Amino acid sequence: GETTHWTADMMAQAAAISASAVRRIWKAHGLAPHRWRQFKLSNDPKFVDKLRDVVGLYLDPPAHAIVLSVDEKSQIQALDRTQPGLPMKKGRLGTMTHDYKRNGTTTLFAALNVLDGTVIGRNMQRHRHQEFIRFLNAINAEVPTDKAVHVVLDNYAPHKHPKVRAWLDRHERFTFHFTPTSCSWLNAVEGFFAKLSKRRLKRGVFHSVVDLQAAINR
Repeated sequence: GETTHWTADMMAQAAAISASAVRRIWKAHGLAPHRWRQFKLSNDPKFVDKLRDVVGLYLDPPAHAIVLSVDEKSQIQALDRTQPGLPMKKGRLGTMTHDYKRNGTTTLFAALNVLDGTVIGRNMQRHRHQEFIRFLNAINAEVPTDKAVHVVLDNYAPHKHPKVRAWLDRHERFTFHFTPTSCSWLNAVEGFFAKLSKRRLKRGVFHSVVDLQAAINR
């Protein structure tokens, strides 16, 4: 019919055998129709060159230079729950209401120092080339002036905006290294974003955008 995959009961009915027999046959042949995996292949013609460039920066950074992995985590929601959650107790999970109140959003610009794991971060309301240039200025102010700066970043349009390129021409110690298309996993700062989401944001309760930004900064 219109279903996208077999279940044991459906196949048992179609083949006129028991569902347990279907499961035994599936297991014997290593079949699991209910499971699937996602994949994404990059179609970047310079995939290998960009991959070697970025990984080379991680494994063997240039002398007298700092390698920063830069990206933005956009549309982070300040969510407040409609009722207070209950803490975990013996034999009972912690609880949280499924519904929530939205109190606005923020965008986190972050630069992860690949060598020591420190993060330069700024919260901004929007996610455009203007904000990206402001963040680059913040990086420029915090990184020692005697260091070259190698920035690993993805192919998001504001990163390649003409005004960003003009900024780059004026700041010769900065060098951009773009990851291959569809390869944001190659950007080390994504690991920081994942930890931030899992350990602080996912179960967080924020009454305002200011509360959310303060939590992110801490």
